[in-house]
Amino acid sequence: MATAQRTKDIPAYKVELVSALAKEIKQAKTVLLASTSKLPSSQFHAIKKKLRAHAAVRVARKSAVVRAIQAVSKAGLQPLADHVQSDVALFFSQEDAFALSGLLSDNKSPTKAKAGDIAPIDIQVEPGPTDMVPGPAISELSGVGLKVAVEGGKLAIKQPHVIVKAGQVIKDNVASVMGKLNILPMSVGFEPLAAYDSVADKVYVGIKIDKKAFMEAFRTDIAKGRGFALGLNYISSDTITPLLHKAALHEKALASKLSSTKEGA
Repeated sequence: MATAQRTKDIPAYKVELVSALAKEIKQAKTVLLASTSKLPSSQFHAIKKKLRAHAAVRVARKSAVVRAIQAVSKAGLQPLADHVQSDVALFFSQEDAFALSGLLSDNKSPTKAKAGDIAPIDIQVEPGPTDMVPGPAISELSGVGLKVAVEGGKLAIKQPHVIVKAGQVIKDNVASVMGKLNILPMSVGFEPLAAYDSVADKVYVGIKIDKKAFMEAFRTDIAKGRGFALGLNYISSDTITPLLHKAALHEKALASKLSSTKEGA
């Protein structure tokens, strides 16, 4: 015997919210999902204000966002629902998804590290004075490998030292030292998860942009490409000067060898 299921009317405000979100999805060129996990309310509103000219930001429960996506009859949009999580914000924009992600990256704020965080880069403490007074602080700084001395009644760091390498878990004592030295290695802001491009009718993932890392990799690739071109003696505006210099050195070496050969004849 079938059991009757009890149904419950969906509150009007929830229906209106889903309808409003679906409408904004239809009108936007880009719909970007970003995590708001660990993002303080003050910074949330500060970043939202800065991006007002570029995107409208909405926050809603996971269920409402998923229903809004499902309410829009675009096949390419539906995979976006798989990336909706509990702490999420929606960005509705007429800008390119990757450009919008870049703006989110630009608007992150530096913050202190906590025990358990992963170091984003090698964190090196440079030599110089500190505001810390001698006492327990000496063993605290020494405990993370720093060489210290007392100068003018305060502790001074004498040598540069990497206290944690990129990719390593930051320990409690290391986080404590960085906090006291006002080292802010972490960043906080919206973390892009995925974005829908209505022109291409496609969802993009892996859209988090690290401009600094990209530029470093770009410069490295340029240097490698230039070295490869020089090795092939490929002539271009970038290689002509070093190739001519190389040819001049070869000419001098050859002339010197020929001269030595003549003198020995």
